[in-house]
Amino acid sequence: MKRLVSGAPSGNGDGVNGAEFLDDLAARGLIQDCTDRDALQARLDEGPITVYCGFDPTADSLHIGHLTPLLLLRRFQDSGHRAVALAGGATGMVGDPSGRSEERNLLDQATLDVNVEAVSGQLRSLLRFEGDEGLDGPPALLVDNREWTGDVGLLEFLRDVGKHVTVGTMLAKESVRSRLSSEQGISFTEFSYMLLQANDFFELHDRYGCEMQVGGSDQWGNITAGIDLIRRRAGATAHGLTLPLLTRSDGAKFGKTADAAVWLDPALTLPYELHQYFRNVDDRDVEQYLLRLTLVDVDDVAAVMADHASHPEERLAQQRLADEVCALVHGEDETNRARLAAEGLFAGSAPTIDALDALRGIVPETEVAATDLEGEESLVDALVASGLCSSRGDARRTIGGGGVSVNGVRQDDSAIRLPVDALVGGRYVLLQKGRRSRHLLVVG
Repeated sequence: MKRLVSGAPSGNGDGVNGAEFLDDLAARGLIQDCTDRDALQARLDEGPITVYCGFDPTADSLHIGHLTPLLLLRRFQDSGHRAVALAGGATGMVGDPSGRSEERNLLDQATLDVNVEAVSGQLRSLLRFEGDEGLDGPPALLVDNREWTGDVGLLEFLRDVGKHVTVGTMLAKESVRSRLSSEQGISFTEFSYMLLQANDFFELHDRYGCEMQVGGSDQWGNITAGIDLIRRRAGATAHGLTLPLLTRSDGAKFGKTADAAVWLDPALTLPYELHQYFRNVDDRDVEQYLLRLTLVDVDDVAAVMADHASHPEERLAQQRLADEVCALVHGEDETNRARLAAEGLFAGSAPTIDALDALRGIVPETEVAATDLEGEESLVDALVASGLCSSRGDARRTIGGGGVSVNGVRQDDSAIRLPVDALVGGRYVLLQKGRRSRHLLVVG
């Protein structure tokens, strides 16, 4: 079995002031539930702590809803602590009932292997591992819980783990109670998930000295089960912290567009689309997103919001948010490209060749010869060649209705020929039909 461990357990050292770190999390709205805060603060004051968060590979990509817990791990690491990211190849086979009204579809081993590899790459990109540029402090660990569950038999698991957890304790957890009272109910498979995750915490404590687990608010029952298992089996103290659910002010689910989830994989959600998602968030949401989904200092967020309040029409806070999130997920180059692409689509003035070049792969395109753009009815021909119009007659009617723009400039209702300066940089023409349909002509 492939082992996904990077780095090694950290030694003791000077930790960041525990009170300041926890106060920063609280100021960002990142604390929902926490075990004894005074005890946790005292432990953080002693020196670096090893903290983990698990990510089940139920798909071949994480989505932006995973950013909050993943960035919490990054915040711990940036403050001098050891971060452990767990890709749940084992728990992903069972499915977590927490926060769900019905059971997940079970995945086969081949699908899980693909998903674990994809999710692991995304975890690596947002944490700092041994040999990574910019690493300052303990390197992160990346583990797959199949490492300690793959060869464990049922009777061995029941003896070593199950005997330490009472059914009454499991039934008292909100994630189980809510499913038991639902029409769907809960299968024994999902009921056992809590034991598997509790065992993950115990194994990480035993192998790497992990003392803390973090996760979404729906994970509180699973986290406390792990803390209790560590106390019973190892006689040790462990800590837990959960994040509140990230919501949208309009009631819609965060991380969803009209069509689908917003993924971290650029093949599923283009960096431009990710950037635009955050460029378009509601003013009521932008501050909490800046605090929770970026690494911008709390004081700097306050300054951004003050500037935004002075000129809300410029959407300064949304621009900063989009840049920060896109740079974290996809890097500065893709963020710059996303900004250029938006300039090409929405600037309202003639786009530059760089802006149109950034649109490649974002809007549909058709390769044409330069001579195709020179005829007496070149605009009509271009609309048909692009597929924006179904026929020459359709193209003329659309032009006559004032629904055609070339390079962001609306064309006269009598125009049938492309403007003389339509070819930008000798390479591109951007056509637009109506408000949303755009097509890039590329001279081959």
